Amino acid sequence: MGAALRLGPMLRQVTETSATIWVETDAACSVTVTAAGHRADAPTFTVHGHHYAVCELTGLPPGSAAPYEVQLDGVPVWPEAGSEYPPSLVRTLDNSAPVRILFGSCHMATDHSPETERTYGTDMLRAQALRLADQRRAQGPGATAGAAEPTYLLLIGDQVYADELQPEMRQYLRESRAAPTATAGANPDRAAAEPPEDEVVFFDEYAELYRQAWTDPDIRWLLSTVPTLMLFDDHDIRDDWNTSGTWRREIAENPWWAPRITSGLGAYWIYQHLGNLSPEQRRADPVFGKVLAEDDAGGVVDAFAWCAHIDPYSYRWSHRHNVGNTRLVLIDTRCGRVVDDDRQRNILDREERVWLDKQFTGDVDHLVIASTLPYLLPASVHHLEAWNEAVCAGSWGSALRGPGEKLRQAVDLEHWAAFQRSFRWVADSITQVAAGQRGAAPASVLFLGGDVHFSYLARARPRGRARRSGVEGVSTGTSGTAIAQLVSSPLRNRMPSLIGKLTRVAASPVAGAAAAVLARLAGVRRPALAWRLDRGPWYGNVLATLSLSGRSAEVAWDQVAPSGASAGADAPDTDARPEVHELARHRIAN
Repeated sequence: MGAALRLGPMLRQVTETSATIWVETDAACSVTVTAAGHRADAPTFTVHGHHYAVCELTGLPPGSAAPYEVQLDGVPVWPEAGSEYPPSLVRTLDNSAPVRILFGSCHMATDHSPETERTYGTDMLRAQALRLADQRRAQGPGATAGAAEPTYLLLIGDQVYADELQPEMRQYLRESRAAPTATAGANPDRAAAEPPEDEVVFFDEYAELYRQAWTDPDIRWLLSTVPTLMLFDDHDIRDDWNTSGTWRREIAENPWWAPRITSGLGAYWIYQHLGNLSPEQRRADPVFGKVLAEDDAGGVVDAFAWCAHIDPYSYRWSHRHNVGNTRLVLIDTRCGRVVDDDRQRNILDREERVWLDKQFTGDVDHLVIASTLPYLLPASVHHLEAWNEAVCAGSWGSALRGPGEKLRQAVDLEHWAAFQRSFRWVADSITQVAAGQRGAAPASVLFLGGDVHFSYLARARPRGRARRSGVEGVSTGTSGTAIAQLVSSPLRNRMPSLIGKLTRVAASPVAGAAAAVLARLAGVRRPALAWRLDRGPWYGNVLATLSLSGRSAEVAWDQVAPSGASAGADAPDTDARPEVHELARHRIAN
């Protein structure tokens, strides 16, 4: 038998005239993608015995949509024979059309049994796939894509959970680690690493984790036909990854950490990051050419990943995309952190700030900044994290630094607010953008975020004494630029009831004022922005849509209607299509 698809195809970055399609196969082969008379060929490359290809369709008409086919060694493998799904489409950008960006984070890949539905709720990626498939079927045979289809899907963090495993993955670890020769060549130090039994550590385990996450038939089809961009967060590697210098030193004491971070970053580069790049960026990537030149590039990828871990300046994980007159910037807030010295902590390293300084400019209708962590948290949480960072740095004496660090790790005080140098730098930059000091002011500066397992809209303004906008100490400025934080989390996960209660308290004005006083007493300066929660918080699985047209911006959050099981009735019928309804819709900019 010939080669077969192990994972994919996945439609990744698209431009006006090009599209990237990523696949993993079960054997070395030649991969061909054809669409509307255009063809892309690529041989697979191999990493630790796993085979991948990135096919680049170029010369496509702008604003076009066409079905595509994937062949391995000349044998068609996609669309699958007898598939009930509409054809997967390659759809290029139309820079004169409205932009629709779907975004969300925190996707726990599980089955859809009644028990799982009760625990984790309905999978919003699957719900979106079913809805999109129905829309395309309704258009009739031969139809391509409708104008209301997503321009991009942004998966901003925790695409996989390497430290919170489902039963199928735990079973895989038991069996693969018990096999005396299983992928031993890729991991000769497997036994010496003493891996934890309930976490992935080695590359082959990461490869299986991704396979299980992305082979649900509905989600697989969705990722094959909607252009998708991705960012990692902590669970893609490990919970609280790079929280602090103390965290890094403590985790490094485990013998399994070196293979874990090496495998996790290497797998992320292959499974997620390569598809974020344009053909030109991949050709310029310092790693990709070396990988293509090797029979098995496991050593190359391992060396690169370890270097990226120990030296945050060595590789940039952030990426930028232009969609019409919208600039979309996706920021790494995990790997590039500078945490070695508590007094010099930065969520952005020096090279990252230099690069971002070039992206944080005007002369666009909308500047959209996506980071896995919300930039603007509820005020009480923000001030608590800023206070904690100051205490950990010794503002209240050296005796409280240790307890401060324990608190930081215990309750995850490691968002933008816990890196005040970086937070203030972004606030100052965005204030300048909104004031028209870095080119013509955009209609909106929008922060997209996830991670926190609840969703909300926060509105912000530069501080000042001009006309009040309803936010304490905030003026509207002169440009009229809307500044907002949009959070959509989780796509599928659960929130302990205690955390939900605490976040409701944290969103109250009284809690915000009390935490602000605490931060001031620790010497934390006020940032250039002030903000408040305008809508939310909302709980449960959600998927948000940001719609941009000209100078207008609107956001909507979708959720699935509660099932009978959650209301105390019989278990839900998992064969039934989930009823997606609009949770909230708000105009951000006119």
